[in-house]
Order: sequence, then structure tokens, then C-alpha cells
Amino acid sequence: MSHIETLLTVETLQAIFRDTFFDSYNTELIGGADEPLYQPATEQYPHHRLYFREDYISSAFHEIAHWCIAGEARRQLLDFGYWYQPDGRSAEQQRTFESVEVKPQAVEWHLSEAAGHRFHLSADNLSGESIDEEAGSSERFAEAVIKQAQDYCQQGLPPRAKMLADALRNFFGSGETSLPDRYIGERL
Repeated sequence: MSHIETLLTVETLQAIFRDTFFDSYNTELIGGADEPLYQPATEQYPHHRLYFREDYISSAFHEIAHWCIAGEARRQLLDFGYWYQPDGRSAEQQRTFESVEVKPQAVEWHLSEAAGHRFHLSADNLSGESIDEEAGSSERFAEAVIKQAQDYCQQGLPPRAKMLADALRNFFGSGETSLPDRYIGERL
């Protein structure tokens, strides 16, 4: 039975994530945070915790994408040891930010497609300097995310991303999501 007509909820996404990864990766997905954050397990809290902002499904997918890409060593570090400069970045800081966001956003797009959820490219710098004539995402960034999403269709997703995409497709009945023509600029 297809669930694609079923509206994706945060609770459904959390349940699918838990069913897919809790036993094998000791990781839980938790909503309601003021800011997204990954916390590795500690003596006081024996599970890795992946927090996403408020109850935003897109935030959950984005944090999951970072988790899917992070290797074993990074998953032992607070927030995977990533650099993060908040909104208001300079043009140079924005270029650096965009260079490390290509793969996570391409994975996020694949996961969103598998759940029947619309993906929105995010430059995450609404009040900062523009690196193009228009505010927001640079054209080069959008093109790089499109190319990476299409490359994942040919080369395959990172293993954890594939596991979750398969689980989402199975639950929602969303069909084949690894066709490159699904990942084009008009769908951003």
C-alpha cells in the first residue's frame, strides 16, 4: 500500500529514522531544538542525538544528510566538528559555506524525494553579503548541488543515506528516486 498521499510528519520521519538506525548506529533524531546540533553519546546519555530545529521537516532532513555523510571519527565530535558561521556571512565566508554544503544538500534532496517532500536549496545567509547579483543562493551553488544530486544517481548515495532513502521509499511508496531527471533546476 502506498502512503505517498499521507502527509509526512515529524513523528513519522523520527520513527522511520529510529527503526532504520537506532539499533545499528545508536542514534536518535530529536525535534524541538532552538538550533540544530549533533551530540555524540556520553556517559550520562548513552545514545548519539541528532537535534533538528523546532518541528521543521526540512531541518530534520538537512541534519540527517550531514549525519549520513559524516564518517565514524566525525560522529564522535560535537556537531561533527564542523565549522559554522551563522547568518550574516561575508561573501568569502559564504563561498566557503557553500563549498561544504553541496554534498549534504544533494543528499537532503534525495531523502526529500524519497519521502515525497519538496526540497528547497538553502544558502542560509539571508542577511549576509550576496556573492551574486541577487540575494540568497549563488547560481554556482545551485548548479553544484544539482550536479552532485545527479552524480548520486549514477554512483549511489552514501550507505546510510541509501538505507534511509530505501526505508522512506518503502514507507511512502514514492517509486524510483535515483533518476537524474528528477534533480534539475526547475525542481529547486
